[in-house]
Amino acid sequence: MTLILNKNDVVSVLDMKDCMNVVENAFKELANGTAVLPLRTNIKPPDGLSLYMPAYIKEMKALACKVVTVYKDNPKNHNLPVVIGKVLLQDPDTGDVICIMDGGYLTAVRTGAASGVATKYLAREDKNQIAGIFGTGVQARMQLWAVQVARDISKAYVYDISDEAADKFIEEMSKKLNLEIIKADSPEEVLKADIICTATSSATPIFDGKQVKAGTHINGIGSHTPNARELDTEIIKRSKFIGDSKEACFSEAGDIMIPLKEGAITESHFYAELGEIITGKIKGRINNKEITLFKSNGLAIQDVATAKLIYDKAIEAGIGVEVNI
Repeated sequence: MTLILNKNDVVSVLDMKDCMNVVENAFKELANGTAVLPLRTNIKPPDGLSLYMPAYIKEMKALACKVVTVYKDNPKNHNLPVVIGKVLLQDPDTGDVICIMDGGYLTAVRTGAASGVATKYLAREDKNQIAGIFGTGVQARMQLWAVQVARDISKAYVYDISDEAADKFIEEMSKKLNLEIIKADSPEEVLKADIICTATSSATPIFDGKQVKAGTHINGIGSHTPNARELDTEIIKRSKFIGDSKEACFSEAGDIMIPLKEGAITESHFYAELGEIITGKIKGRINNKEITLFKSNGLAIQDVATAKLIYDKAIEAGIGVEVNI
């Protein structure tokens, strides 16, 4: 039998704190060599893009593949979202697909969770810190949620080019997190924050890296192609640069690829992978003055770890529909 979990099922069992725990363990296994992470495979049909993201995490006993499609004409032609995702979770002992679940909310939470884990290991440990969020979409919401789980946050600033979007973000997230959230009038106001998350669709830098204060931690989330970046060359140069994957950063992340191409940095500027920090193979933050930066590209191990968590919780809660395929 195969368990089917729709979006509501996934939302009902997936919590950020639990997701951060399994994502942390997934990065740990990747660093220790007990996770298998093949390169993402892309297929381009005439009207869209299809991505296949498999992984196996041995100690977690998690095996799965996420299928994500991007079809820009879906809304007007088929009344469907531009991006659609499903995860096929397998029994690693038999190979059978034991669960098919919606991947949209899963992807959003696991991306936030990676930033939460990075914040846990790289941000200063002071009390009453300030969070700064660029962007107001789904991922911006997840970033703020994860940062609040990882650190003692007293308030947050949010900036978006749309006042309406910022107001809606504040209304929703201040209630969800019981947190004071202030609408920033400019990008510079967000730079007052101790922990900054960039979760926008901008292809060009969104703030002046010279104005970032010492001791700041940054999670870079939004840009994910070689020619796009949210972070300028100056802040890359000033930061201790940690990525989810070195290979992914140098093949997908314009934030580091563009400064490298400019000759502003060398490949040695990449300090460590997040898993190396988690396992203690490489030391993270050394003092409260340095600027740390985590670049997230999104790895299948995050999806697989989260899918296993969702499945286990769904079985425990007795939700979903079982079908005989």
